[in-house]
Amino acid sequence: MISGDELIASADLALRTLRRGARAGRPMPRAGTPADDGALSADERRLSGALMRVNHVGEVCAQALYAAQALTARTPELRAQMVAAGREETDHLAWTERRLDELGDRTSLLNPLWYAGAFAIGLAAGRAGDRISLGFVVETERQVEAHLASHLERLPQADADSRAVVAQMKDDEARHADEALAAGGAAMPAPVRWLMRSAARVMTRTAHVF
Repeated sequence: MISGDELIASADLALRTLRRGARAGRPMPRAGTPADDGALSADERRLSGALMRVNHVGEVCAQALYAAQALTARTPELRAQMVAAGREETDHLAWTERRLDELGDRTSLLNPLWYAGAFAIGLAAGRAGDRISLGFVVETERQVEAHLASHLERLPQADADSRAVVAQMKDDEARHADEALAAGGAAMPAPVRWLMRSAARVMTRTAHVF
């Protein structure tokens, strides 16, 4: 049974996420040497901005997914695990927002839609049971890890600060997947994995522009 306090906390998280009110608990990763965004060409800056906007959308979705799965977790231990992972995703959200500001770019215009859709998916995964919910985390984070690896290949070499943020995010996502697997996550069926990849491609292509 979901309590009123939990619903209020979930609504507050949604508002903070969509109103750019995220606050990181860890320092934002930076390059080992001072980065100069002025060294980026106009095309490089646009590419970095588009890629970081896509990453920001991923973090908006992560906030919604973990919030919904925490609400529907059937044990206090799993709820605590979802909340802890969600806090680290809040760091990612704040970092990508800040990096977009530094690049002079914007967040996605469709963030409310992304959040609502991800929250509904998280509720469905959570209501399917804890092992399924954990398995969904494993598959999601593995796909995100691969997505971030591709962004490290595409980001301009001169954009050292964006690369530092993405590298730390990639490490965190890999750890979240490992923790969910160790907690008993069930393997997702092939059709579910395919649907998840297809949905992610649609989101990525749309957020790149909008």
